[in-house]
Amino acid sequence: MNQKLRELHVETLFQAVLMLETVEECYNFFEDLCTVPELKALAQRLEVAKMLSEGKVYSAIVQETGASTATISRVNRSLHYGCDGYKVLFERMDRANGVASDE
Repeated sequence: MNQKLRELHVETLFQAVLMLETVEECYNFFEDLCTVPELKALAQRLEVAKMLSEGKVYSAIVQETGASTATISRVNRSLHYGCDGYKVLFERMDRANGVASDE
């Protein structure tokens, strides 16, 4: 984990997110927390990560999401050299949706 992130306020934010129980609660919390463009940017990065992990190419991701190649490249770097946060999330989402894992 990036030690630059470890601080009380970030920890409080993460603990708060873990307290949310429904999608509706998430909508309400994130609408209060973020501007619309910030929330859309986060959602776009998640979609880009999902598409990259499925083997989609940059041009298809740009066309489908509207993400810049710089954003796609940053997300791709996180997928390959990051803390495996996307990987853990996608595996759990697949399990919750009844999708068999490759591992």
